[in-house]
Amino acid sequence: MTFEERITKIKEVQRGWLTYFQGTSIYGKLRDVGGWLRNRLRYCIWHLSIAIGRTKPERKRKNLIRLGVDQDHSYAWSRTRKGGWAVAQSPILITTITLERLRKRGCISLLDVYALLSPSIYEPPCT
Repeated sequence: MTFEERITKIKEVQRGWLTYFQGTSIYGKLRDVGGWLRNRLRYCIWHLSIAIGRTKPERKRKNLIRLGVDQDHSYAWSRTRKGGWAVAQSPILITTITLERLRKRGCISLLDVYALLSPSIYEPPCT
């Protein structure tokens, strides 16, 4: 599945799920699920595009440099022995695949969608 197809499917499920829970107080749960979802997307990006040819650290290093990582960190991070999920939660990808980059690729935060669907929760009370 391509990244764009993945984002489209996430948006469909996200919209339906948040519409179902519209008007409820699930802010904390959405924050936790949103964090997990961003880590999963970072893992998918690492697995599919950065770590192509996983046995070749030089390719990982070049891909990390393309993302804006400096030479020293890209060398060290490309030779990590951590698995994909551990890398997704480490500074390696959190600092390179930021929230802003994910937004540009089409990933909308669960909390943002929730605020659009349930604006009454965030509005100040009328006096």
